[in-house]
Amino acid sequence: MADLKKPIMLLVVDLALIVEKLVLIVVVVMASLVIAMYATFAERKVAAILQDRRGPNRAGPFGLLQPLADGLKLFFKEEIIPTFSSKFLFIMGPALAMLTAVMTSAVIPWGDKVQFFGRDISLQIADINIGILYVFGVVSLGVYGIMIGSWASNNKFSLIGGLRAASQIISYELAMGISLIALLMVTGSLSLKEMVLQQQAGYWNIVYQPLGFLIFLICAFAECNRTPFDLPEAENELIGGYHTEYSSMKLGFFLFAEYINMFINSVIMATLFFGGYDCPFVNEANFSPNIAALIGVAALMIKVVCFLFFFMWVRWTIPRFRYDQLMHLGWRILIPLALFNMLATGGVILYFNK
Repeated sequence: MADLKKPIMLLVVDLALIVEKLVLIVVVVMASLVIAMYATFAERKVAAILQDRRGPNRAGPFGLLQPLADGLKLFFKEEIIPTFSSKFLFIMGPALAMLTAVMTSAVIPWGDKVQFFGRDISLQIADINIGILYVFGVVSLGVYGIMIGSWASNNKFSLIGGLRAASQIISYELAMGISLIALLMVTGSLSLKEMVLQQQAGYWNIVYQPLGFLIFLICAFAECNRTPFDLPEAENELIGGYHTEYSSMKLGFFLFAEYINMFINSVIMATLFFGGYDCPFVNEANFSPNIAALIGVAALMIKVVCFLFFFMWVRWTIPRFRYDQLMHLGWRILIPLALFNMLATGGVILYFNK
């Protein structure tokens, strides 16, 4: 009877922690959307520079309001849903593509801790010990948005574009995953935060895994449907590919998801191979926690901008592959290279840990 009289301990809810995470989620999602929005502007400017022309320069000073003008144009366009389409799935496709693109930002360490109101606040929404598996799981769901949208359109060109996208993404995810196995063998951790801390204490992972990074980079182009891997939306073959029947903001979601994926892939590559928010030759211990965190976020963003520029530079430099060339590269070159890199890494680790 004495046990029945013991007070029942209820789950303690830390309201301050909930507020912290909600604020961080809003900031990260809004920042991702703004960066992706202005990545479209940067894309057009980079293309203009490479093609010796001006690019967008009318909307606002230096054309900086052009992304807002493009967004308003999409928003006010006529909303068209094909008569014989599956309407629920037709709407769900772009929504799922956009959702999966944003969800990957949850496990990325954007910087070190900051101090507000006497609390240490981590600049990472969720520090889970299987962070990289979460990223792969969410990214793998992105193909469903494309396939659902293309099938629901009831259009042969859209369906062919969706099939191309699905086979391309699945093929290159294999090589990407195998290339990461070698990196995980080096780091011994699946946590993105732990990987950054290891690189802060030693060398960046690009030193240990240059071949793994090259394979990951090529696969990232294919995952984002970027040139020379943009066959799922090849205008001269498929009109517009899997989003041929889409208009207004549903089309905007598909187009926007590509740029968010490009941004998130850049952040992941910077985190895995280039130290994440680690700023080389700067000792953060000499600064206050908030200033050190700000330096880390700035360092990460500089690395991301370099990757984004590289994505754009390649798009306006290299022609598109044929589809047989694309699949040959994925299955007969990248996957064997990734397997070789994994076996070589395992052999080196075993040799030095004897």
